[in-house]
Amino acid sequence: MYAIIEASGKQYKVEEGRYVDFELLGKSVDEKVTFDKVIMLVNGKKSKVGQPYVANAQVEGKVIKIDKNKKVIVFKQRPKKGYRRKQGHRQGFCRVMINKIKTKATGEKTQNSSSEEV
Repeated sequence: MYAIIEASGKQYKVEEGRYVDFELLGKSVDEKVTFDKVIMLVNGKKSKVGQPYVANAQVEGKVIKIDKNKKVIVFKQRPKKGYRRKQGHRQGFCRVMINKIKTKATGEKTQNSSSEEV
């Protein structure tokens, strides 16, 4: 079973028991993460596509690492002018282990704990 989720403005294919590298999520290591924007669920030959998101579906994971990617070199040059600029950049990422892909039962009822008086 796998799911396609939307996080950080991008779409990712995630499976249970595997890790995915996201852009920084603002979470710390060993913190739980829940993704509610599930675009598609696939279980064998059955698939469910959301419009735009699958209702009552969630993907749960745990942050296992926060690090930086390999350096990308940005080199600018203007021919015949002697203009050269070299700059490096390392983008941060957040590695998340996907623990569970779940769909909630649609028949669950929630009770309001607050009572309103008229």
